Amino acid sequence: MGRQWLHAKRAIVNNKKGQFVGKIVKELSVAAKLGGPDADANPRLFAAIEKARKASVTREVIERAVRKGAGIGDDKMVMDLIVFEGYAPHKVAVIVEAYTDNVQRTTPEVRVLFRKGVLGLAGSNKFLFEHVGIVEAAHADTGIDPEEAAIEAGANDFAPLSADENDDIPADHLGARFLTERTDTHAVSTWLTQNGWSVVTAEIGYVAKMFPDLTDVQREEVGEFLQALEDHDDVQRVWAAVR
Repeated sequence: MGRQWLHAKRAIVNNKKGQFVGKIVKELSVAAKLGGPDADANPRLFAAIEKARKASVTREVIERAVRKGAGIGDDKMVMDLIVFEGYAPHKVAVIVEAYTDNVQRTTPEVRVLFRKGVLGLAGSNKFLFEHVGIVEAAHADTGIDPEEAAIEAGANDFAPLSADENDDIPADHLGARFLTERTDTHAVSTWLTQNGWSVVTAEIGYVAKMFPDLTDVQREEVGEFLQALEDHDDVQRVWAAVR
């Protein structure tokens, strides 16, 4: 999925909860700006609200961020979404989403980080990824058929998901990752919740179509590079073709 590198550094992420929550609030505002304040009609906003709730962001903060992004009230948001396409060390394709109120500041700073990855930014590498809805969920009944659930929920595909891949999946539960059309993220997540699944992730993202073979040392180098990107205040999401 290109996100597993984060799990190995979970302790670092946990120690930066304030930064993490700040990014979620920013994501709420940008999602509302791009697609409007109705979560039922805006799958990106729905996914952001779900993420905010799981991070214990209060309802008041969520609603204020959505209003700001949608331009409701006096507090208008001045924020842009920038997507960078490039490569980590060892030719690992990377897509970075950044939210910023100053494009002239963020763009050169992210370019500097990519130059440290040797290969730097590319003209376009989105063709190496699928842009989809991603729903990760767990079920207490380990005998349930996730393929049947995927069909019933309206997902396009599924894959098993273990606690090692997502530590929000209980070790004694059945875990699965469901891939959907971006506009179906809300519907699939809702169906799963209504049918006994605990949804731990619901977001719109990029899934790599192929992964380069890496040694353990190379994978560690890639992970360090991706973490440096993730640590930038304006970087919201990092997607990489690494298992």
